[in-house]
Amino acid sequence: MWHSSYRLMFAIIGLGNPGRDCEKTRHNIGFWVIDILAKRWGARLSQSVCSSRMAWTRRNGEKIGLIQPQTFMNHSGQAVVCMCAQYQLRPTDCIVVHDDVDIPLGHLRMKRTGGSGGHRGLASIIAALDSPDFIRVKVGIGRPAAGLDTADFVLQPFTQEEEAFILPAAQRAASVVELILTDGLEHAMAVWNGAASVTLAHPAQEEC
Repeated sequence: MWHSSYRLMFAIIGLGNPGRDCEKTRHNIGFWVIDILAKRWGARLSQSVCSSRMAWTRRNGEKIGLIQPQTFMNHSGQAVVCMCAQYQLRPTDCIVVHDDVDIPLGHLRMKRTGGSGGHRGLASIIAALDSPDFIRVKVGIGRPAAGLDTADFVLQPFTQEEEAFILPAAQRAASVVELILTDGLEHAMAVWNGAASVTLAHPAQEEC
């Protein structure tokens, strides 16, 4: 059982929105990656701490937390700052996995620091931590079609055509996290930044 005196070495935080209606939406790709890592590592997301679903495990002798904030995206920082206080984490100990509309569908990018880029989950975390200095693993979901508001776009599910390769992209993002933990961010960036298995020429859109 978790205890406040435990010192995690890293927290892997996947961003998304709670509830069945949100499970397959573009905004929830961070949750997907946490689910993949939990399955790979034999961890169960059964703990409820700091308004989050979480699990912990050891990788190479280090304690790692897998975290899905349940605060809704725009208030993700509340869960993250609570977790950092609870488990003696610095912002630099956090790896945040999230969707990004400014990256082509299925492509990956990593950054050590930076602004929110208009992503409200990131903005909430930066404000709560009073620091932008955490690693980001970005999964591209592409831009909305002309006339479709971005806020509506991210809350729609992927189309069947998109799902055929966004699921492999989530698997690759999980592999990126593993590589960051073993070999560091710079090596992971050299291997994976911009990686994608396929690109749709004209991604289709659909309503919920």
